[in-house]
Amino acid sequence: MSDSEKLALVVSEGSYDKAMASVFLGTTAAGMGMEVHVFFTFFGLKLLKKNARPKLPGLYRIATGMFEKKMKGVGVDSFGEMLETAQELGVKLYACSTSMEAMGMSRDQLVDGVDILGAAAFLNIAADCKVQLFIG
Repeated sequence: MSDSEKLALVVSEGSYDKAMASVFLGTTAAGMGMEVHVFFTFFGLKLLKKNARPKLPGLYRIATGMFEKKMKGVGVDSFGEMLETAQELGVKLYACSTSMEAMGMSRDQLVDGVDILGAAAFLNIAADCKVQLFIG
């Protein structure tokens, strides 16, 4: 795989399935040598909060802990561990500045290493990416 291949992901929801999809795809692409950019907006933004622990959606919410144990049993780390791995692999994480303002979030609430960008700045990055995906 060429070093010039790039992936842009947009994450707009904060449920467990969306959270895990974003870190699975991001770490896999980074492991394949791709440059990876992940933009968290709207409710996806809460995934960048320190100690975030996403839950399964809807009625499945009560089974989140059980599902996390099943995932651990097949060798899948927690969301927090996977997010750290993503950063170690060079995945670039971005928080949407407008969503942060609308939700009353500040930089100190975010995990370390996250950049804050507006939509236009992220679109400039995404325009240069070979693959663009929306997780929402």
